[in-house]
Amino acid sequence: MRSSISRGLAIAASLIALLAVVSPVPASAGFRSLTVSTDKGVVAGASADQVDRFLGIPYAAPPVGDLRWQPPAPAAGWSGVRSAAGHGARCLQSTTSSGPGMSEDCLYVNVYTPARQSARPRPVLFWIHGGGFMSGSGDLYDGSLLARTNDIVVVTINYRLNVFGFLGVPGLSGRGAGNFGLLDQEAALRWTQRNIGAFGGDPGRVTISGESAGGHSVCALLASPPARGLFDGAIIQSGGCPSLTVAQANARGKTYAATAGCPDPATRVSCLRAKPAPDLLAAARDFGGILTGPLPVSGVPELPLAPAVAVRSGRSSNVPILIGATRDEVRQWALPFANATEEQYERAIRLEFGTHADEVLARYPYSAYDSPYNAAYALGTVWTDSSVFYGLGGCQYQSLAGQFATGQPKTFFYEFADPHPPTLATTPPGFDSGAPHASELGYLWPMATSKLLTPEQQQLSRAMVRYWGAFVTKANPTTAGGQAAWPAYRSGKLMSLRPGDGSQAVKTEVYSAQHQCSLWNQISYDWLTTNPDRLAQQVGAAAS
Repeated sequence: MRSSISRGLAIAASLIALLAVVSPVPASAGFRSLTVSTDKGVVAGASADQVDRFLGIPYAAPPVGDLRWQPPAPAAGWSGVRSAAGHGARCLQSTTSSGPGMSEDCLYVNVYTPARQSARPRPVLFWIHGGGFMSGSGDLYDGSLLARTNDIVVVTINYRLNVFGFLGVPGLSGRGAGNFGLLDQEAALRWTQRNIGAFGGDPGRVTISGESAGGHSVCALLASPPARGLFDGAIIQSGGCPSLTVAQANARGKTYAATAGCPDPATRVSCLRAKPAPDLLAAARDFGGILTGPLPVSGVPELPLAPAVAVRSGRSSNVPILIGATRDEVRQWALPFANATEEQYERAIRLEFGTHADEVLARYPYSAYDSPYNAAYALGTVWTDSSVFYGLGGCQYQSLAGQFATGQPKTFFYEFADPHPPTLATTPPGFDSGAPHASELGYLWPMATSKLLTPEQQQLSRAMVRYWGAFVTKANPTTAGGQAAWPAYRSGKLMSLRPGDGSQAVKTEVYSAQHQCSLWNQISYDWLTTNPDRLAQQVGAAAS
């Protein structure tokens, strides 16, 4: 069991860590020092390439000692001038990559703002990184390109991850158990409201944005009463509205506590609090997973309703929404079935869809997909179209966009449909990843995959940067200057994002046909709760 989950986590980590490798800020002679006064003290950043950067600014007290597993506390002030020329430490996580070290002391924001003067405050893009609530950090996303191109301010953040940010154990804290990372995000938004004006930003025009777990976070913030009024727009990239109940989070927390050597309910909390951080992290090997990792916890003051329920019932924040996914969201996650036979593929479908399996197999026959990876392609398509990975991609995702649009006319839906975006994930020879989860990130943020874009893909990147900037600026992604107009979803259209000048608005019926929504919208089924590696083992398809 542990080895299968570890392989699943490795797939996820490869997508997050490898895709999100940024180019370092150049240490050129063009840098100039500059200072800004925040509510806690003066920070000194640096300017280069027409963008002022203020990095590693604390937005809350270090969550260490007695503040571990507590809601974020106010940051302490400082005298003199604090350097903001380098990123703060990343929050503790199991994956490793180049960049700042990891620490429990990790609650920092980074601000990117155009160096040129502006006659009025600029709109703000507030970015929440992905990584399954287990990995990632704000420093992986250089906001310079978005800020410079669109004349906006970009804020990226760290928030507590893994068991430090999302552990639910009875008695762990008087408030926030299971949601410490979500409360960190809200604290960073409050810091932005108090301070972004000093950096040239407009606190009245803040758009929250995130991808994957960051997208889940955006939906949770839309449903969170304490977050209302802290933003006026939202972008959800390949993220949905999943959550856990308190009972589910506590059950997972108790299992983790036992693994960490704290099984006794009477002493569980004190035992956990006495553990050094490295021991807590080492015990979290099985805390995550593509489909079994932490999620925001509902049924508590910061999240009274499950985010999906809040959106469906019209009880989430009613702000303009830009939402979308990649064309082949979960294809790479089907790689545990790379060598599966037709019989093993059919067994997996029957295990998952029960009485509807024959209907699914009729629409997605093994023989319709290219050899030698028939089963992986078939399952990747089934899983994408049916949205069984937390509602990502496909038909349930289109339904989610429709739910937002019911109450918000400024809802804009997209599908990232570049057939061959660059990816650094390790795949078998000849495997076609299509447009997998997270593959759009390098088109918006400078990172390793950005350097691999073809001229046509670079043209798409420039268009996407301007679309996103237009939405942040005026709650509508349509731009001036020849790019295809992007109609609201209520018009019955969405934007298909393709290389070169191939992006165009397409009818929702086209999207529905491509993802076979005539099937998925009329049968009943649940999201997957078994990680792909484990499912492959169950049907005998796992590689020996």
